[in-house]
Amino acid sequence: MNGSAPKFLSASTIEKDKVEDLNGEDIGHIEELMIDLDFGTVAYAALSFKDKLFAVPWEALSLKEGKHRFVFHHDRSLLEESEGFDKDNWPLSNERKWLTDVYAKYGFAPYWEK
Repeated sequence: MNGSAPKFLSASTIEKDKVEDLNGEDIGHIEELMIDLDFGTVAYAALSFKDKLFAVPWEALSLKEGKHRFVFHHDRSLLEESEGFDKDNWPLSNERKWLTDVYAKYGFAPYWEK
């Protein structure tokens, strides 16, 4: 442990927070946080972007210091080139294959493999 104080935010506080890209431009907001109950961690954030939702690994986002908003650490084109999903038609996120593909798209190893 590095001695710094832990940072805690409630899930309801994070939902609807704005998300910006690396250039500081708004790209959407966090619609939901999906929790993996088996591992006790955030599996992904459902990012609302252009009337669709996109599963984004939690590691792809960071809280902007001093602001109540998050930074998406990838180019927005990654979202523009993805299909996303509708609010009424969520993917079967309980399938590890689907979530493995999501993590791979953003260049992260799945948390359950660490």
